[in-house]
Amino acid sequence: MSQPAPDLAAPAVKTTCPYCGVGCGVLATPDGQGGVAIAGDPEHPANFGRLCSKGSALGETVDLGDRLLAPTVDGQTVSWEGALGTVAGGLRRIAEQHGPDAIAFYLSGQILTEDYYVANKLAKGFLGTPHVDTNSRLCMSSAVAAHRRAFGSDTVPGCYEDLDEADLIVLVGSNAAWCHPILFRRMVDARAKRGTKIVTVDPRRTQTGEEADLHLGLQPGTDSALFSGLLAYLAGQAKLDGRFIEEHTAGFEGALERARQIAPDAAATARATGLAEADVQAFFELFARTKRVVTAFSQGANQSAQGTDKGNAIINCHLATGRIGQPGMGPLSLTGQPNAMGGREVGGLANMLAAHMHFAPEEVDRVRRFWKAPNIITGEGMKAVALFEAIERGKIKALWVIGTNPLVSMPRADRIREAIKGLDLYVVSEAVATSDSARATGQKTVLLPALAWGEKDGTVTNSERRISRQRAFLKAPGQARADWAILCDVARRLGHGEDFAYNSAVEIFREHAALSAFENDGTRDFDLGGLAEIDRRAYDVHLPMQWPVPKRGPDAKKGRARLFADGRFYTFDQRARFVAVQPPALAQPVTAERPLVLNTGRIRDHWHTMTRTGKSQRLSAHRAVPFVEIHPDDAARYRLSDGGFARVATDLGSAILEVTVTDAVLPGSIFVPMHWSDMTASDGRAAALARGIPDPVSGQPELKATPASVEAVAYRSRGYLLTRDAQAAPAGWWWARATVSGGSGLIFATQEGSREMALSVRGMFPGHELAEYVDHARGLYRCVVTRDDHLVAALSVAPGDRRPDWELAKGVFAAPDIEAIDRRTLLSGRAATASTGPVVCACHGVGLDVITATIAAGAGSVEAVGAACKAGTNCGSCIPEIRKLLSPALARSAA
Repeated sequence: MSQPAPDLAAPAVKTTCPYCGVGCGVLATPDGQGGVAIAGDPEHPANFGRLCSKGSALGETVDLGDRLLAPTVDGQTVSWEGALGTVAGGLRRIAEQHGPDAIAFYLSGQILTEDYYVANKLAKGFLGTPHVDTNSRLCMSSAVAAHRRAFGSDTVPGCYEDLDEADLIVLVGSNAAWCHPILFRRMVDARAKRGTKIVTVDPRRTQTGEEADLHLGLQPGTDSALFSGLLAYLAGQAKLDGRFIEEHTAGFEGALERARQIAPDAAATARATGLAEADVQAFFELFARTKRVVTAFSQGANQSAQGTDKGNAIINCHLATGRIGQPGMGPLSLTGQPNAMGGREVGGLANMLAAHMHFAPEEVDRVRRFWKAPNIITGEGMKAVALFEAIERGKIKALWVIGTNPLVSMPRADRIREAIKGLDLYVVSEAVATSDSARATGQKTVLLPALAWGEKDGTVTNSERRISRQRAFLKAPGQARADWAILCDVARRLGHGEDFAYNSAVEIFREHAALSAFENDGTRDFDLGGLAEIDRRAYDVHLPMQWPVPKRGPDAKKGRARLFADGRFYTFDQRARFVAVQPPALAQPVTAERPLVLNTGRIRDHWHTMTRTGKSQRLSAHRAVPFVEIHPDDAARYRLSDGGFARVATDLGSAILEVTVTDAVLPGSIFVPMHWSDMTASDGRAAALARGIPDPVSGQPELKATPASVEAVAYRSRGYLLTRDAQAAPAGWWWARATVSGGSGLIFATQEGSREMALSVRGMFPGHELAEYVDHARGLYRCVVTRDDHLVAALSVAPGDRRPDWELAKGVFAAPDIEAIDRRTLLSGRAATASTGPVVCACHGVGLDVITATIAAGAGSVEAVGAACKAGTNCGSCIPEIRKLLSPALARSAA
């Protein structure tokens, strides 16, 4: 069951990006020595050759640093035989002593569909545990629940081409310019081509909001009030599609009555959302008069204790106007992970069976007969938040984590870390040995080395239902194996060998496709019957294709771009359902002790917990430290300064973060990015602060609105340390680690003064040559560490009120040898030549100083800047920042 070795002689391998749910096609050209050149696939319909900053930097992330290369049990390297025997024996013993429902699996939207399928089949069909959930619970399970309530199935109605054809795009809780930048470029292209209007709905004025024609900065949690008001307005203005409502839907009157109770008109909507009435009215009128409307919603709406209602409030407006399933119109869920939808297809969520089936007796029986699985479960398992609470209570005795890092991404993560210590068996299938979750320990801890992106072979499904291939182009390192192969070996040891006798990913895919078509008479949306007999060669060259792909009918073997244009849905009567949503309310209201609302989310150049993007110096250059955004009024109230430090506290814990003062967040709100972990920062884990109250329908935890407080934190000294190898920070430092060209960098702050720092650094590099600059009276100390004229380390210490600027030092450090002029640069902090400044455009590595100089030289537009220095000419996610730099320059020139 080993993976076939990739053909390294091939000029390029077509594969799929492992980041967000856009599902971009990638051309990977291996160099035969473990490296790879990356380009966008111009033939892939998701991106047509474009890649964002993260995708463009994939070649910088495939090295074997920090890789888990051999199985371990309780920290000791063992054979695969020993590791799998420990896993199988532990699962068998726990099932016998406590029942199979004492076993849980926690999966990931970053594993392949074939891996997902085998894990789900083993757990739910043969072990007999229902407790299988996925980190997709954290990003799009509320969209799944909203789809099911409205359509009777988890069906995304439209496709990316709708973004090209729409005349109005409404982005709800979506910073697409940073989180789905390739799709956002399509939206901006549509605006240039057809005058498409873009409206953003978000408490933060994100970079997407900066580019929007209208930004609605509503109060946190009030999205459903906005769309309830819109539904009431559409009804009052006779802008409904009465025929569509009458012939193809049910429940309209109840939904409309509830909407009118929540927000009967624009004025009431403004009061409920905190928006200006004029902005609400403008949005309502724009939506009402524009036929081709796409409403794209993402984590900002989903990660809420009322996320499902937000989704249904949006869908209600599209059903009421018949704007669904037609070119350029419909609700569109933008998923966060590359295979979130693939996990939904195979039943990776705790409330699903495989092939979009659930727990009606006839569906359970159907899957049981297909799998020949006598131990199949008959009801839902615990969703992610409840699952980890059950570990804390001792109800779950064994946990197998595959391809995710819950100790960073889950809410209440500090409590989860403590709970894991009580597990009888803790198994982690992982590529990265140093992730927070791999370093956690239970009473019996087994780490299993898994294949990483460039080594994996299988399929993923993107946000528009498009199945694409991930193809291996690198050899498996060490003893790493495919997740599906590891699961099959455990299944054999548990006595289920005949049912898991797969020899390749294509065999699993065929079974997955066959199950989707099994006894499917067209009443189930997910159907891959046309691919159920695909042979290995066809699988290897399989082009991206959107499901459903039935065996017969007009969509046979070619797929379908849009669904529901015929008004037929997957409910028992084929009618869509309007949903009467609940009035909006914060799951946890603010208090005098916790007066602010904490929002968490993503930034432009990093992905999830940085186990991959953290390896790239380009991606680490834009924002190198964990930070908190706060409105100027609140910064003044709590005596915080831009670039200083604040302790952000909730009832779950606290973190110390660098302060960014900005009016992009609302007064009373703060924003903290989710990416930093114990691997990359001393005190920067955001999700650990979130209360995570689950949505009662979807189980998705609230990550956007946790009551919080802030207070200023002062340090005596601040600085940076650049080293060739990652250096452990001394105890007591606040620090953040970033990859730099030629090594590793720490931005730090400490209560030590420059004298103490000088003594510390001298002890850190025994046997090396040190050149020092000392001015203790001003709190300054700089040091250059060399050996045989090779630069080993560089340290700079300054007073604690001075933010470190390491751009010059990073430029010097990129070269292994050091010249006298370089030593003077590091010791003086001044360069002989101009610096490029902090990185703004990660795709082309263009710094702030280069862009400002380009503008000063006469570049008066984003296009002119791009023509002169390439900034903003690839994925475009830096364009909002470039535009901000342009505005004051143009204002000065006009004065």
